[in-house]
Amino acid sequence: MRIIIYTGKGGVGKTSIAAATAVKLAKAGKRTLILSTDAAHSLADSLAMPIGPDPVCLAPNLWGQEVSSLRETENNWGAVQGWLTAMLDKAQLRDVTTEEMLVFPGLEELFSLLQIKKHAQSGQFDALVVDCAPTGETLRLLSYPNVLNWWLDKIFPHERRLIKLVRPVSKLVGGVELPSDDVLDTIERFARGLEDMQRIILDPAVTSVRIVINPEKMVLAEAKRSFTYLNLFGFHTDAVIVNRVLPDEAGDGFFAHWRALQKQYETEIRENFEPLPILKAPLLPREAIGTEVLGELAELVFGELDPSAMLFAGRTEEIQEADGEMLLTLSIPFASKQELDLTQNGDELTVNAGAYKRKVVLPRPLMGRAVLGARYAEDRLVIRFGKRETAGRS
Repeated sequence: MRIIIYTGKGGVGKTSIAAATAVKLAKAGKRTLILSTDAAHSLADSLAMPIGPDPVCLAPNLWGQEVSSLRETENNWGAVQGWLTAMLDKAQLRDVTTEEMLVFPGLEELFSLLQIKKHAQSGQFDALVVDCAPTGETLRLLSYPNVLNWWLDKIFPHERRLIKLVRPVSKLVGGVELPSDDVLDTIERFARGLEDMQRIILDPAVTSVRIVINPEKMVLAEAKRSFTYLNLFGFHTDAVIVNRVLPDEAGDGFFAHWRALQKQYETEIRENFEPLPILKAPLLPREAIGTEVLGELAELVFGELDPSAMLFAGRTEEIQEADGEMLLTLSIPFASKQELDLTQNGDELTVNAGAYKRKVVLPRPLMGRAVLGARYAEDRLVIRFGKRETAGRS
C-alpha cells in the first residue's frame, strides 16, 4: 500500500491538493481512499459529496472518509475515560471544564491517525491519501511512542503487579478505585497500536509526506520549520507543492505587485527545498470543488508524473548525536567544496553553494548551540554543533 500524507499551514489549500491527488490515482485504476484527520473537516466540501466517519464510495476506485475524533476517542480511550469519570465523581470535581481532563492534549489527533494503521493493515486499498491537520504538529506527536514503549517495557509490568496487590486494600482504606485490568489493557493496546502506526509511516518505501505551501512569507517560514521537524523525527518528505500560483498574464495591472512578489518567493522556495521536487498548482479561474475540477487540478500539478510514485529518494536533512556533539547533515548535490559558505545568525543557518542559497531554521535540539565546524563530502554537508550556551554566556 502507498501512503501519501499532505500537510501545510492552515488555509494553503492542502485539502484541495490531497483530494486532487486521490482523484487522479482513482482514475489511474488504483483503489484509493482519501482520509481527513483534521478536526475541522473540509474534505466533503472540496469533493462536493457527503462523507461520513467510515469510508464512503464516491466514484469508481475512490473512497472518502472524515474521521470522527469523538468516536475514535471512545473506541480507543473509553475504558480510561470511564475510570477517570468515576474518580472525578468521587472527588466531587465534576463540572463542564473537567470534561476536558478526560482526554490528554494531542490524544484525539493520535486516535484519528490510528486509522492509517487500520487501513494499511486491511489490504482493502492500493493508496491512502491523508489530509492531515495544519502543519506537522500532529506528526510530531508520533514521537510519543519512543517514550511510551520504554515505559510499557520497563515500568508498566511492575506497576500492574503493584496495582493488583494494592487494589483490594485501597478499596477498604480510602475507597480509591485503582485502574482495572481493562483500563490498563486499553492503555497498552493504544501504545502498541501507536508503535505499529509509527513503524508504517516511517517506512520510506511506503509513506511520504508532501508539504503544501503558498508563495508567501509567513507560509514559507512555517513550511521550513515543518520540514526541519519532519526530518528530525525521521519522516520522509518527497515533494513540495506550491499552490495558487498567479499566471504570468497577471503581471499587469492590479496583480502586478503580487505576481512579482510570488516570483520572488518561488525563487526562495527553490533555494530552500531543492533537491526536493517542487510542483506548482496554478490559481484556477474557478473554485476547486468537485471531482471534475479536482481532476483538472491534478493534471496541472502532476502532468505525466504518477502521484503514487516516490518522487524523491533519500533524506535532505538529518540530525544525530556523536561523541557528545550534535551533527546536522544537509544534502547539497552538485556542489563543490570551494563554493560552499556557511553563516549562522541566531537560530538560523544560511548555506551558500555557488548560485544557490538555503536557509535552515534550527529545531529545538540545536537552538542555542554554536557551529564548531563543517565538512563536505559525497554531496552532504555535515555541520558540528557544540554544547548549548548557558545563561550569561555570549
